[in-house]
Amino acid sequence: MEEVRDDRSHSLIEADDDDPPMLSAQALEALKEFLADQNRGLVAAAASEEEEVSLVAEDWRLSQFWYDRDTAETVAKEVLSLCESLESPSVACIACPTLYAYLKKIDPNVSVQLLEYDKRFQQYGSEFTFYDYNQPEELPSSLKGAYEIVVADPPYLSKECLEKVTRTVSFLMRPGKSYLLLLTGEVQKDRAAELLGLYPCGFRPQHSSKLGNEFRLFTNYDPGMRLGGWERYQ
Repeated sequence: MEEVRDDRSHSLIEADDDDPPMLSAQALEALKEFLADQNRGLVAAAASEEEEVSLVAEDWRLSQFWYDRDTAETVAKEVLSLCESLESPSVACIACPTLYAYLKKIDPNVSVQLLEYDKRFQQYGSEFTFYDYNQPEELPSSLKGAYEIVVADPPYLSKECLEKVTRTVSFLMRPGKSYLLLLTGEVQKDRAAELLGLYPCGFRPQHSSKLGNEFRLFTNYDPGMRLGGWERYQ
């Protein structure tokens, strides 16, 4: 190791021949500073890891593909922005547990219900409702017309699946002005417009597992400058 010296060219290790080596005051201070920097780095890294929301493992048999962090945070912040414009906002997440988890991480007090087939998410207690898209309206009556914001992510990119999820959306949405966000494949663009009156936004959702299909975010409202704008006339 190269010997470290201070600006007076004195060795930072001061010791007599018969004594064990001891760090000088300058070297001790430098060591403390170095260790403090290392500790700050470890804390920052830990904090970065904590920002990631942990979910159960994806189950490909259930067509489960979790959003990556940027997608989950972007959509969650959009939903919370919509909540700010409402007097008593309530959110329903259809088959999108990643979004539910990030919503609760950013704002633990947000009123949100997760409708999901995978019963591992029963860990969310009363905010979990079992949901099978093949039985789109077999839901508790208390959920009917209860939500001003609905976010849906149909598990399959088929016309049949989107048609059934559309029935669930109609069941959940509160009469009057309500907001709908749909995350699904680009191939559903025309169906989303026909069935739900939705248009794509510029923002492109991504998943932790890289998928071959291109995904889009569709809304029934103009987000303005958010979400990359509304591609209504394209």
